[in-house]
Amino acid sequence: MAARKSGGLPIKVNAALFALVITAILSAQPPPLKEFSHQKHLKLGNVAPVIASAIDKGTYLGKNGAQIRPLLNSSNQCEACHRGFADSEKVSQANMPQMADCLVCHNEVEPPYSCQFCHPKDAQLKPAEIHTANFLDTHTKKTATFDKESCAVCHGRKFTCLGCHLK
Repeated sequence: MAARKSGGLPIKVNAALFALVITAILSAQPPPLKEFSHQKHLKLGNVAPVIASAIDKGTYLGKNGAQIRPLLNSSNQCEACHRGFADSEKVSQANMPQMADCLVCHNEVEPPYSCQFCHPKDAQLKPAEIHTANFLDTHTKKTATFDKESCAVCHGRKFTCLGCHLK
C-alpha cells in the first residue's frame, strides 16, 4: 500500500500487517481503560527510542525488558507498542502494549489514586495470581516466593514492604 495520512502524520502501511492489527483490535479483549487516543499518541512520533532508553537505563518497570528491547529498533511507530505483529501468525496479548510501556511516560505511580487516571474506578487491576484471597496471610511467610519486582508496575520502583506495613 502507498503512504497514507492518519491524524496528519504520514504512515507507510503494509496491507498484511494492517489486516493483522485490525483483527487484533477487533478480537483481543481490551484492557480496562477509560479512554485511549491513538491519534494523540501518534502525534508524539515514534516512542520506541523512549521505551528502549528506559530499558537501557533500568527504569523500565516491566520484567521482560531484555526480551522486547531488540523489537524497539523499528522505525514503524505502531510497533513501539504493538511489537511483533510483522512476525506473528496469530495475534496474542504479547502484541499488545503492557502497562510498563505506558508508565515510561506516565510515570507518576501512586496507587490507588494514579490508577484512576487511566482505568475505571471499579477495574480489577490486582493480578489474581499475586493478590490471592489468602495474600495477607501468605506473603509475609519466610517461604513466600512472589517476585517483588513484579510489584513495581503498580507500586513503583521505590515500593518497599514497610511502605504498607508501617501504615
